[in-house]
Order: sequence, then structure tokens, then C-alpha cells
Amino acid sequence: MIKYILLAVACLLCVVGCATTADLEGVRSDLKYVNDKIDVTSENVRLLRKEYADTKKSEEAFSAVRTRQAEIGTDITALRENIQQLTGQIEVLRKDFDSAQVRTNRCDEEIKALKKKLDSVRFKTDYTGKEEKSPETGEKAAKQAPKETAKGKMDKEAAYAAAYDEFKAGRYEKARTGFQDFLKQYPKTEYSANALFWIGECYYFEKNYEKAVLEYDKVIKKYPDGDKVPSALLKQGLSFLNLGDKVSARIVLERVIKDYPNTSQSRTARATLVKF
Repeated sequence: MIKYILLAVACLLCVVGCATTADLEGVRSDLKYVNDKIDVTSENVRLLRKEYADTKKSEEAFSAVRTRQAEIGTDITALRENIQQLTGQIEVLRKDFDSAQVRTNRCDEEIKALKKKLDSVRFKTDYTGKEEKSPETGEKAAKQAPKETAKGKMDKEAAYAAAYDEFKAGRYEKARTGFQDFLKQYPKTEYSANALFWIGECYYFEKNYEKAVLEYDKVIKKYPDGDKVPSALLKQGLSFLNLGDKVSARIVLERVIKDYPNTSQSRTARATLVKF
């Protein structure tokens, strides 16, 4: 705009004839200087506009980078929290595993101790329970055998029922002898497991708990699938308890609860353990 004004002024001076040649040259020089300034200023404006555009793009890019960094920071924080949670869970699992391992080792040791006690009780019972028979006794028994045979043998149901009647009447020694004779005469019948169990019961009610433990153990080992096993285990545990051996009693009673959970024996075992 200034450029055009100066040109108009120069033309006007020429027209009116008031200016000299030197003046015109001066005006031209001034016009050139102004034009150069205008060109420089225009270039500076262009550069400023470009710089502004570049700066704006840079700011937008920088803003995007900052936003992404914030998102990454959030993700890293979440990952750290997840790692901490997983680390805590791993620690809990490791403690549970160590605890389970300790319990397993303890159970193994307790079972070994229980077996040793059973062997000890069995040895003691076998040693103290043996009766030495004199030659006279043996001869007397041999002479009586034919008489007993002459009387005839009772059938197995009658023999079993007779021994059980003695047990119900509280005559435990006679009942025990009856069941023992029954097993000698009928070693493999549907009543064999029951007869062994009632022998253990006779010893239990006579408070001979060591022998009761052994008889119950025979029921458990000889007839593992029999219906008397839960009762035999329960009474074996109670026998250990009466002997003052709480550790062995707990092992056996816990086995009743684990192996036979929905039974009256399990409920009795659980109620007994609560009282420990």
C-alpha cells in the first residue's frame, strides 16, 4: 500500500513540474529502500507464519506425546498393582503349600507312631496273653474233644446268636469266648467280621482297651469293605482316648470323619474331637 502511495506522489511531482531530476532520483532511491524493507518484512511475516504453524504442530504433537505418556504411566501403575497382587497370591500359595507339606509330614510321622504303638500293644498282648498248657491240660482237652463232638455242633446262626445273647446280657467274658469259638468253628462266614467286632466290644466294656484296639484293628484290616469298619475305627479311636493317647485317638477319629463323612460314627467322632 505504501509503495503505491509513493508512486502516486512521484507521478504527481512529475506532472506539476515542481520537482527536479535530483529530487526524482532521491524519491526513487527512497522507493527502492522502502520496497526492499517491504520485501524483507513480507519474508519475515512469511517466516513467522511458517514458524507459528510449525510451532502449533509441535505443540499438538507434544500434547499427544504427553497424553500417551500419561496413558502409559497409568498402564504401568496398573501393571505394578497386578504384579503386587500376584506376588501376594504367590506368597499365600507358598505358605499354604509349606503348611500342607508340614501337615503331611506330621501326619506321616503320626501314622508311623500309631503303627509302632499298635505293634507295641500287639506284642505286649501276645506276650502277656499266652497261656502255657501243661501236658495234663493237653491230654484233658484231647479226652474232652470226643464228648463235645458227641453232643453235636450248633449251626453257625445258633452259635452266633448264643454269643450275642451273652453280650447283650453284659456277660462279656462268656460272650467273648462264644465269639472266639464261633470264629474257630466258622472262620469264613457272613458273621465273621461282626464276631471280631463284638470281641473288641467285649474287651472295650471290660476296659481292656489295649486288646480292644487290636481286635478292632483286625476288623479294619481283614474286612476293609465291611460295614463294621466305621464302627471299629470309631471305637479304636475311643480306646486310644481311654488309654490317654490323644494323638493316636485324633488320627483315627479324623480318619472316620474323612472316610465316612455322612455316618453316625462320623458325627460321634466330630463331637469327640470338639471336646479335646
